[in-house]
Amino acid sequence: MSVPPDKMAAEERVPAFGRGVKFRFDEVRQAWVLLAPERLFVPDEQAVEILKLVDGVRSLGAIVDDLVARYDAPRPLIAGDVARLLGDLADKGAISL
Repeated sequence: MSVPPDKMAAEERVPAFGRGVKFRFDEVRQAWVLLAPERLFVPDEQAVEILKLVDGVRSLGAIVDDLVARYDAPRPLIAGDVARLLGDLADKGAISL
């Protein structure tokens, strides 16, 4: 089974946090937060695990592979979740793809 070219290209993209965006653990909230200029996101547990892998070096496919190795879920399901989360954050300017 071959991988469609647009899907392959998507998995080669390297997500990175946008300029001025910080992902860190907030001691006051006791939660991970994504701080963007004039915005605050409090990601859920799944999103936190994905965002911990965003380092500006690892490709989308490598992030999916890492999560597949750690969790008992089909690769297409994880790939869809990762693409949706990062795509949504890219639309909000917090992530560049």
